[in-house]
Amino acid sequence: ALWYSPALFYNAWKKENNLTDEQLKRSNPARTYGLAFLLAYLMAYNLAFFLGDANTTWQWGLTAGFLTGFGWAAAVFTVIALFEQKRWKYIFINGGYITVYFTVIGFILGIWR
Repeated sequence: ALWYSPALFYNAWKKENNLTDEQLKRSNPARTYGLAFLLAYLMAYNLAFFLGDANTTWQWGLTAGFLTGFGWAAAVFTVIALFEQKRWKYIFINGGYITVYFTVIGFILGIWR
């Protein structure tokens, strides 16, 4: 939630998506955050399979998380956004979130191992 908060990218994200405060107020936060939590859990669980070796370190977890986020997820997101004619600012905000998310999860999983 910090990435898309007013302290970081909320206003830029809102502008890039052509969203108004009224539109956001009409959304269903319980559904949005509930599904986001379930999908975040699924992504973390999936990444844990790649880092399941007992010799996994925090360095490898961090690296694998970054490579997953930037090399796969953000890259796929960027391809879709390019075909949707989205601006680079939109791509950097959302692709950056994806990359940071997977990097942090990889780091946590590496420490946990």
